[in-house]
Amino acid sequence: MINALSFDAPIGHGWRVDETVRAAAIAEHRIDTLRDDAALKTITDFAAELCNAPIALVSIVELSRQTFLSRTGLDATETPREMSFCAHAMLGDDVMVVPDARLDPRFTDNPLVTGEMGIRFYAGVPLVSDDGVPLGSLCIIDTETREGLTPLQRRGLKVLANDVLNRLTDSRDKESARAVIADREGRFRTLADSMPQMVWSTLPDGFHDYYNARWYEFTGVPAGSTDGAGWNDIFHPDDQDRAWAVWQHSLATGEPYQIEYRLRHHDGTYRWTLGRALPMTDDSGAILRWIGTCTDIHEQKLASEEREVIAQELSHRIKNIFAVISGLISFAARSHPDFRPIADDLRARVTALGRAHDFVRPHSANSRPHAHQNSLHGLLEALFLPYQPADAARIRVSGTDVAIDDRSATPLALLFHELATNAVKYGALSNDSGHVAVTIDVDADQVALTWHEHGGPAVSHPATVGFGAQLIDLSATRQLGGTVVHDWAQDGLRVVLKVSNAALSRG
Repeated sequence: MINALSFDAPIGHGWRVDETVRAAAIAEHRIDTLRDDAALKTITDFAAELCNAPIALVSIVELSRQTFLSRTGLDATETPREMSFCAHAMLGDDVMVVPDARLDPRFTDNPLVTGEMGIRFYAGVPLVSDDGVPLGSLCIIDTETREGLTPLQRRGLKVLANDVLNRLTDSRDKESARAVIADREGRFRTLADSMPQMVWSTLPDGFHDYYNARWYEFTGVPAGSTDGAGWNDIFHPDDQDRAWAVWQHSLATGEPYQIEYRLRHHDGTYRWTLGRALPMTDDSGAILRWIGTCTDIHEQKLASEEREVIAQELSHRIKNIFAVISGLISFAARSHPDFRPIADDLRARVTALGRAHDFVRPHSANSRPHAHQNSLHGLLEALFLPYQPADAARIRVSGTDVAIDDRSATPLALLFHELATNAVKYGALSNDSGHVAVTIDVDADQVALTWHEHGGPAVSHPATVGFGAQLIDLSATRQLGGTVVHDWAQDGLRVVLKVSNAALSRG
């Protein structure tokens, strides 16, 4: 604003201010919104009482008039600018005092002096904005001449003028803040209405007070009918209690809200929907609002269910193939008795593969294993179950659990089945007192699985490498990309398999 000052005549504060600048400053302070403001009326009432004057005004001087934002003892709301005393007072550095207007050359012929109003005494304090633009004056007027103001009255008027300026500034800031908020809300609503998802918002206590246009298009409900807790009524009856419980948990803990439920469409059908919400917090962590979305996932949900049915059917057929292969092996063994020992080993290996497949295959909610299907502990427990007596476990698994997937389950099943079978034939499980400890250790991105037999008969390094040992090496090195070391200790076989985490799980 300083660059817009006019340097044509030195007056008061230094230079006359261009009227365009003053008009902009008045507009910026939202002057018209303060007309007859209660706080300003209190100020003019007190100014009149302080100075024992019949009239007190807050006057804003505009291009062609002066407007009284507040007035005490006067009915008029404005006068032409050429009659204004305040137009002179606002350009001074201090209180402008006119003891007798009839004797002041500036006001001798002023209609406010010569006419019915009959102004004699005037005292006005300039109202100047923070950036130096004069806006008007806080003044007191009397129809009797006076010598001047007392020191207390002079100080009091200055204090009151400062209160007027604070009020003008507060009004401007509040109006500006309201404008910013309105602009943000407008932007948010425009953005929300342009999104394909349904968007909603709640107060910190969970009271729903906003939905975007997409919500009403999807549900077909009247505007405002789902405010508060009404949203739950258009969920599928079987999903309402669950959705309400999840939402209440998020409100109580501040945790993100996420749930799949069926939402009633405007055509009366229920469609699967993904609901999500996050809390907006202040610097102290207190929740200010919840912002949420609802996404129609009906087609994806149906497609996923269809894929699951197909996967389960395919898995069931693979499981049947294992059973058929085992049956064929048994049939061949009956026809060729000499083949029976080999057939028994082969059938046991096929059964182990079947157990590994059954553990990691897609399951329904009813058939899913108790352990997580990506759990190495869970897979080993399933594999060792045929070797465990009912009264006490003879193969104990301990250590860190790690993630596996369908790719690593098969070689792991073959490897540990071979170790367990050999332990039953020759090692710790060949008597009633031996046992096996399987430990899992994780170091950075490498996993070490140790098979250690205890309490069995003494063992020694075999003279030749049999098919079982070759199968173990094939599973460990070729399929898992790891290493396997056998320690034929007198107190029991110890086998250490080392593989990378990446070999056990794609994740």
